[in-house]
Formats: sequence, structure tokens, C-alpha cells
Amino acid sequence: MSLLPRWRSFGLGRGRADEAALEERVTALQAALATCKETAHRWAQWRYWLVATTAVVFLALGFVLGVYSAPLKQAAVDLAAAVGLASPSRNADAAIAAYQNGDYAAALQLSRPLADQGDARAQSTLGLIYYGGRGVPQDDNEAVKWFRRAADQDDVVGNLYLGVMFADGRGVPQDYAEAAKWYRLAANLGDAQAQYNLGLAYAKGEGVFHDKVRAHMWFNLAAARFPASDLRSRTAAVRNRDLVAGNMTPEQLAEAQKLARDWKPK
Repeated sequence: MSLLPRWRSFGLGRGRADEAALEERVTALQAALATCKETAHRWAQWRYWLVATTAVVFLALGFVLGVYSAPLKQAAVDLAAAVGLASPSRNADAAIAAYQNGDYAAALQLSRPLADQGDARAQSTLGLIYYGGRGVPQDDNEAVKWFRRAADQDDVVGNLYLGVMFADGRGVPQDYAEAAKWYRLAANLGDAQAQYNLGLAYAKGEGVFHDKVRAHMWFNLAAARFPASDLRSRTAAVRNRDLVAGNMTPEQLAEAQKLARDWKPK
């Protein structure tokens, strides 16, 4: 059935032949339009399944090739999101970036749902927000809660700051042994600040036995791992290492240096 009204001859000077010819052209145009729509629809379906199939292939390869599974899985998720098979993936990178840029409202908004879902980095970011009162009232109990959840998943920031909370007695009873425990976990993961704090613990005998060899070792590692841009922290680590070295025997110093050389992050 024609979508356009038929031309009528009232006052338009068109005969029936012209009217029939025009209607024929309109009908032909409508048929061509319908064919184009059908072709476009088929192309859209073909493209959808092509991309979806590619996503599935990437995902399968990700499980087979262990070392490359993460990037392949991410590629599959991105492809699936492009054709509407899945929502775009979200991770804690944006929340961490917002926190580092001082946009604490955005950091809170981005990290909260991810932290509730068990993302360790989002949990430690949320802990930092409450620890420092960044955009929210300072709340040590909330900070401890989120740092502990992150630390239970071996998150280095969660380990470090849970140690700080125990050392300072914030949100938890002050406990130097517990602080040293969490510092050690973060230090073994390669965190320079945790290594420095653990060096202080051994130098002072707080929560651990007084041990000049291990104090020197951890100060030495911290000095090497603090970034060059953090001159203040690196200088403090070097100064404390040298202070400890001044009270060590040559044998103790050699042992400490060997321990530092042999150390590998876990």
C-alpha cells in the first residue's frame, strides 16, 4: 500500500497516464527503500555477531594462555561492551587517579561501589579517604575497616596503613607488634615506606627484637626504593642506615648488606 497520497487531477493539469506513471515510480522507490532497510538490518546483525564471536575467541584464548589472560580478557570485555553484550568494565584506576588529583568527591563516588564488590585497591583508597578526612569527616574506624579488608587481600597500601593505624593507636588499640606484622607484609611486597617503618621498628625494638642487622637491611632497601623525586624520604633512610651502621661490627655490616642484596619482593 502506497505511503504517499495519490495525485489527483483537480486543477493540477495531470492526466491519468501521468498519474499512473508517478504512482509506479513511487512504488518502485518504496520497494528500493525496503530493500535498503533489509540490507542494513542484515549488515548490523552480521557485524554484531562478528564482534561478539571475536570477543568470545579472545576470552577463550585468555584462559588458555595463562600469562596473557588478563589483557585478552579485557579485550573481550571491551569488544562485548561495544556491541552491548556487557557493560564497560570499571576498575580502581580512576578512583586512585581522582584521589591523587585531589578530587576526593569523585574518588569517593568511584571507589565506594568497587570497594563494596571486594576490589582491594578501591578498599584501600576508601580507607585513605576516611584516614585523612578527605571530602568526608575523618573516621578512624571506617579507615581501619577498609584498610583491613584490603590488607586481607595482600594489598600493599592496606598493609602499610593498617600497620600505621596500629602503631598510632588510631581506630584500634596501639600495638607495635601488630604494626610490625603489617609493615612486614607491605615491605615484603616492595613498598619503600613500609621498609623504612620496619627499619625503625628494628632500630628501636618496637614490636620486634632490637636488631641492628635487620634495621640496616630495611633502611638500605628503603633508600634504594624511594623514588628520586622523594628526596626527603630517601635522605631520611640513608641517614638512619648510616646511624645504625656506626654501631655495627664489620661482620654485622657485611651480613646486613648481604641480606639486602639477596632480598627479593614476594
